[in-house]
Amino acid sequence: MNGRGSSHARRLTIINAMLLFVVLIVMLQLWLLTASVNAYLGGDTSVTWPAALVSLVCLGLNLGLLRYLYRLS
Repeated sequence: MNGRGSSHARRLTIINAMLLFVVLIVMLQLWLLTASVNAYLGGDTSVTWPAALVSLVCLGLNLGLLRYLYRLS
């Protein structure tokens, strides 16, 4: 029983850490959206494509974490 309990606790710790990373990545995406829309409305269109690419990288990170979560269970 002790082995199963510690395995469950380890899995729960990993899931909590993954949730923290997801929240941080989503906050980064929201900041990126706000900054890029602000720059675009200010007339600076040079930041839109790099911001979109970074946002896609963040999406990829979140999808990778989700894939790892499915593999974990």
